[in-house]
Amino acid sequence: MLIDHPVRRRTLLAGVVTAPLALSAATAVAAPAPAPASTPGAAPAPPLTNLGHLDELTTAVRLTPSAAHTTYRLSEEPEVGQLWVYADVRPDGSYQPVGGGAYDAATDTWGQGAYDVDDIARAAVVYLRAWQQTGSAHAREQAYRQLRGMAYYQTLTGPYAGEFVLWMQPDGTLNPTPTPPDNPNPADQGESYWTARAVWAYGEGYAAFAQHDQAFAAFLRDRMELTIAALERDVLVRYGTYHDLHGVQVPAWLITQGADATSEALLGLAAYVQATGSPAAVKATRQFAQGLAEFHRGTTTQWPFRALMPWAESLDLWHAWGSEMAQGLAAASIALGDSDLMGPAIGDTAGFTAQLLTSTGPDNGWLPVPLEKVQIAYGADARVRACYDVGVAARRDGIRRLAGIAAGWFFGANLAGVPVYDPATGVTFDGVEADGRINRNSGAESTIHGLLTMLVLDDNPELVALAKASAQIQVRNGLVVVEAETAALQGPATVETPASAWTGESSWSGQQVVAQAGAVLRWTLPASREPRLLQPVVELVPGSHAVTKFVSRRRPLGWIHHGAVGAPGDAAAPTRLTPVELDGRVAGGERSVEALVRGGTARLDALLVMPEIAMLASQSDGVGMVLLTSKSRRVEERRPDLAGSGKLVATSYDADGRSQGSALMRGRRVRIEPGGFTIVTRGL
Repeated sequence: MLIDHPVRRRTLLAGVVTAPLALSAATAVAAPAPAPASTPGAAPAPPLTNLGHLDELTTAVRLTPSAAHTTYRLSEEPEVGQLWVYADVRPDGSYQPVGGGAYDAATDTWGQGAYDVDDIARAAVVYLRAWQQTGSAHAREQAYRQLRGMAYYQTLTGPYAGEFVLWMQPDGTLNPTPTPPDNPNPADQGESYWTARAVWAYGEGYAAFAQHDQAFAAFLRDRMELTIAALERDVLVRYGTYHDLHGVQVPAWLITQGADATSEALLGLAAYVQATGSPAAVKATRQFAQGLAEFHRGTTTQWPFRALMPWAESLDLWHAWGSEMAQGLAAASIALGDSDLMGPAIGDTAGFTAQLLTSTGPDNGWLPVPLEKVQIAYGADARVRACYDVGVAARRDGIRRLAGIAAGWFFGANLAGVPVYDPATGVTFDGVEADGRINRNSGAESTIHGLLTMLVLDDNPELVALAKASAQIQVRNGLVVVEAETAALQGPATVETPASAWTGESSWSGQQVVAQAGAVLRWTLPASREPRLLQPVVELVPGSHAVTKFVSRRRPLGWIHHGAVGAPGDAAAPTRLTPVELDGRVAGGERSVEALVRGGTARLDALLVMPEIAMLASQSDGVGMVLLTSKSRRVEERRPDLAGSGKLVATSYDADGRSQGSALMRGRRVRIEPGGFTIVTRGL
């Protein structure tokens, strides 16, 4: 259903022993357990970033050049850096690197491969940023090794020159047609996620090495220009064309039809533009950024709540992993000197991300109901860096501070309630299941994205303090899902199970209520003193005459016209399953909601119930944090409850993250701006 990515391609094979060529532990940037944020006169806190586990996933492979595949100085340096794609936890807590797909011991091969360019590219970014931030010679050497290894995957000849094979076997043999197959297949015959991530690494790699190793930088520049030419041929040839999804025009010139994939390429393109001014890169950056900016949807109260959406083939699917759109636009805005690109990035962070934090945290997928409850480092890190990059670029300190709150996920603000990153080893667990179980494996992707967040935190002690204050969630009340089938039904209405939950663009959350004219549906909502917005998730059908009136205590909340949707156009589904905004509010204390159907057949999936003022409250080790987000049209005041000692400081921000002032609190209520957010801290 969702776009394929490495987490979904994983096939575990227990008990396989294939030892990597690990670097010496002495080369790791080791960090002891974290300490509280520094106070005046105290020793600096030890760094959180520890490259140790990432180093253990690296290995060296001797490669043979060919006309189609070679890399920098391969004759002189035949061994290049590679990176195991997965790592399974052993009973003693250590890790066994493994490949993807089924393992064949007789040939020492994997159905997919041992290493993939997806992760090598992102590991190179980690090492590049660690080198730039700390001056580490070890990180620089690792960046050099991984960039050389990554470049070997690039195909240099034929009609798809510039694209990348995804997988490599332990002996250095490329595997362009793995089992299960990739898309595209062969993997280097068209646009792909892995090409986008290679652009990210090439761009940041050139910018870093240009002042330190001109020969290697020249090689990276040549390969970057080759890749840009491939993007122009395979993707940007569609520039200016649009998909018509139910009457909504959506850009059709993004990599793999994904704003997510394109955003990762945009990070590298922007760095490369700033370093070189390359005309081809400037053009590609401008065109991709334009496409991303047009994926900004909704309002504070209307789905998808100012988010930048990740997929050009759906208006109603958002996922956390790979959603680098806001930071991509921020980087492009700076590189191109185009301030207009910053607006959608601000909306995604100050608007959607702020409200996401009070609702679910980085759940894998809202489809549009939050169904994929698994949480992974890839999604959590994307929220951290979005807020940090946009906050810094736009000079909005409120957005920058949201990065610290989002980073609390790594320290315990997750479905398990425990830390999933260990600064003593550099291990980031592979994810947290919906029921709170932890996947204690620690493959390349999780390790990489944990470290990308830690690099941000190490450069910002205040954000470390916010992350740790956010670690133990006490209250999160920003969203309640009430399934349609829980209603009491009166008249011609039935509960049915759809033939397929997946529509081609979105997903039914379970069963559906099919109601004919004259039906009445009654729900009992969870108790709340807070006024709430109600957004029914319904099927919109072109030409439908069905109308549903929603009321609370006989007070109208609004009408849904089930035919208020355009023709499918290019959409995969003939109808649209989407949340619909109602004008009214359910008053505080009210719990009964009714829906009255007229004029035809209505299909309802669920109700999204959201308080006007939502709250995320956390406390840990004597410090605390409250984030209040608003869906109100007016200034609101609330009295947050934070136990403990220390100064209680509240700072309010408007809907675009501009500070509206800070104040010490002495039992007073705090101000929340319309559509904005307020951060309250104690003991920081």
